Amino acid sequence: MMSTKAFTLVPAIEREQLLGDRDRGSLECVECCGRNLYVGTSDCFVYHFLLEEKPSPGGSATFTATRQLHRHLGFKKAVSELRAASALSRLLVLCDGCISLVHMLSLEPVPSGARIKGATAFALNENPVSGDPFCVEVCIISVKRRTIQVFLVYEDRVQIVREVSTPEQPLAVAVDGHFLCLALTTQYIILNYSTGAAQDLFPFCSEERRPIVKRIGRQEFLLAGPGGLGMFATVAGISQRAPVRWSENVIGAAVCFPYVVALDDEFITVHSMLDQQQKQTLPFKEGHILQDFEGRVIVATSKGVYILVPLPLEKQIQDLLASRRVEEALVLAKGARRNIPKEKFQVMYRRILLQAGFIQFAQLQFLEAKELFRSGQLDVRELISLYPLLLPTSSSFTRSHPPLHEFADLNQLTQGDQDKVAKCKRFLMSYLNEVRSTEVANGYKEDIDTALLKLYAEADHDSLLDLLVTENFCLLPDSAAWLEKHKKYFALGLLYHYNHQDAAAVQLWVSIVNGDVQDSTRSDLYEYIVDFLTYSMDPDLVWRHADWVLQRSQEVGVQVFTKRPLDEQQSGFNPDDIISCLKKYPQALVKYLEHLVTDRRLQKEEYHTHLAVLYLDEVLQQRPCTPDKGAEVTETQAKLRRLLQESDLYRVHFLMDRTRGAGLPLESAILHGKLEQHEEALRILVHELADFPAAEDYCLWRSEGRDPSYRQRLFHLLLAVYLGPGPAAPERTVAAVDLLNRHTVEFDAAQVLQLLPGTWSVQLLRPFLTGAVRDSIHARRTTQVAVGLARSENLIYKYDKMKLKGSSVRLSDKKLCQMCHNPFLEPVFVRYPNGGLVHTHCAAGRHTEPSSPSAGART
Repeated sequence: MMSTKAFTLVPAIEREQLLGDRDRGSLECVECCGRNLYVGTSDCFVYHFLLEEKPSPGGSATFTATRQLHRHLGFKKAVSELRAASALSRLLVLCDGCISLVHMLSLEPVPSGARIKGATAFALNENPVSGDPFCVEVCIISVKRRTIQVFLVYEDRVQIVREVSTPEQPLAVAVDGHFLCLALTTQYIILNYSTGAAQDLFPFCSEERRPIVKRIGRQEFLLAGPGGLGMFATVAGISQRAPVRWSENVIGAAVCFPYVVALDDEFITVHSMLDQQQKQTLPFKEGHILQDFEGRVIVATSKGVYILVPLPLEKQIQDLLASRRVEEALVLAKGARRNIPKEKFQVMYRRILLQAGFIQFAQLQFLEAKELFRSGQLDVRELISLYPLLLPTSSSFTRSHPPLHEFADLNQLTQGDQDKVAKCKRFLMSYLNEVRSTEVANGYKEDIDTALLKLYAEADHDSLLDLLVTENFCLLPDSAAWLEKHKKYFALGLLYHYNHQDAAAVQLWVSIVNGDVQDSTRSDLYEYIVDFLTYSMDPDLVWRHADWVLQRSQEVGVQVFTKRPLDEQQSGFNPDDIISCLKKYPQALVKYLEHLVTDRRLQKEEYHTHLAVLYLDEVLQQRPCTPDKGAEVTETQAKLRRLLQESDLYRVHFLMDRTRGAGLPLESAILHGKLEQHEEALRILVHELADFPAAEDYCLWRSEGRDPSYRQRLFHLLLAVYLGPGPAAPERTVAAVDLLNRHTVEFDAAQVLQLLPGTWSVQLLRPFLTGAVRDSIHARRTTQVAVGLARSENLIYKYDKMKLKGSSVRLSDKKLCQMCHNPFLEPVFVRYPNGGLVHTHCAAGRHTEPSSPSAGART
């Protein structure tokens, strides 16, 4: 059980005020209506007091009771019960089995003498069904055995409206509308006196303890149940709240939301209706009355009256929070919703959530704290301000007043425990990362992102770079100083770049690569700089650092020009200027010219020639050193040959002069081919290189896209070179035979047979001769088919012509030309296949037939 100070017990009427010097008489019942307090005594007196409430410096209240009147009712027995009917200005007094009506202020009986006889107990219906504002409904336990009676009480008269029988003798009653909650001899029941329907609740032994039946709200009652339980029941016979456990010998009970107050022989106990836990215990001996009147709880002994003054809910909640009892404080705060205006409650509850969040945070209960911060819509700067130096120096934030917590900063909260400090920082990183993209961050984005950057940098967290390469609101002055302090120079460059200070960013990264400052964030920082400059839209920045990137690596550095997007290459990056810059860097120059020629396919003779010359120079430079040609030389020579073959833009004569005498026969052959000097090219390939496959490839290469006769001429030239005089005659003879047998279709068999030596056997040339004969026969047959088709078509035309000539044409001066619509003046005309007649001169000037199939007539 956790104690809570929910109520303060304050005296209202002392014994001296009530009884004076009399030893006889004791207090039997109490009624309170507004400021009016009534007391009934054992010697049949009714006392009227005025209560005045005064706030005390401690925050509770004190009461002063001023006695107004007292009156003896004329009976010899005690006053059993008092009930005020303020709407009628009447006080209902039960004494000696009779309910009398007296005036609330004068305590005089009503002149009519109206009363209700034969009552042992009664209850007012606080949810009346009559609808008459000038009467009250009273339910009595009648002296008649097992009977309940319902009366309407007016200012000066009473009227019985219903009498209801009960299964057992009723001992206590409470009423709500048509429903009676009754404590019988052995059980509690709910009885609808309008319909007579009854609902059993639970057993009750009247011999063991006093029954308690208390209406606590609309259609809900509080009952003293078995086993010392306070049970809640609705008119439907169910319980919507968990029971509270109180004393076995409870005398009275009342509800002052959110608490249930119970009285026994020695104590007043306070239980929460929200979690059913006992919250407070007040010693109180000789008490025999506990009742609530319009939210005011009164307890009394036989000699005095006391009031249980509830502490304000906010004070109770703050006390719970001060004791770190977060769950109880939240439960109590939620329960206060029904008693506080909505706007005020929302402000109060939000503050309580935040206070609770900071308590959980201080206890390192981060998940719970995060949920409370979210629910309370925390100004995240309240949390950031706990961490020294995280808020920007330009921030105008001041903490909430009154404060949400008692901590000056994180060091005080953790008492210098570095492990706890680290945990708190990890939590803040996580929390800020979650809220930075939500509505919580609106208006505070600079503070949040700057704090997050500082945390990441301090912890060497991988997310630092992710933060800086995406949209962020980090303030440059604070963030730059912090990154420099923690030697995060690469990240600082990213920060400069995000703030459009690319020159500062690149200069800082260059310093890292040069070793002027130390930062191992990226091992590939040089490549990163090259990539950054490649996509930079600032030509001045690129040109400023071009020499630096090329000096470190020509092959990589040239990418700032070769990989640049095409749409950006036209602004500030003229190829001629780049070539001029790259003259000091031959490898880079070759790469750039390859980019212009091969990738961008620029049709400019200067670039093609320049690239070919560079290839040629490199090949010539490597030849003396490496006669066997290493891989690099071979690759360069292959590039040279490919360029010479594929490009038609370089200066052929210039390159031919450069290759003359250089020992590059294949390249010379290609150049001769470009000049249409095929015989010389083939001679080099066959006689100098003896590269017969290259000679065949040459014929195919140079005849690509040309007409068949051109290709045939090249192959005949090659055959002639094979058969001509020169070294390696046997090898050339074999090559000639292979050429004929593989490329039969490329030769004119008649011409070939005239060139071939007479010593060659037919068997040697069988593939060639077979192919040639097959081609000849195929050509002849194809020609015969074509001739036959032409003759057939001609015959059809002749037949059509004869048909046309066989029909007569009548010409008169009424016939009109289908073209000019004029009559024929001489017997000369042209007739179209559709039957139309036109003048010869009209037909000569037109190429379309007349639309009408017959000659026109005059109209």
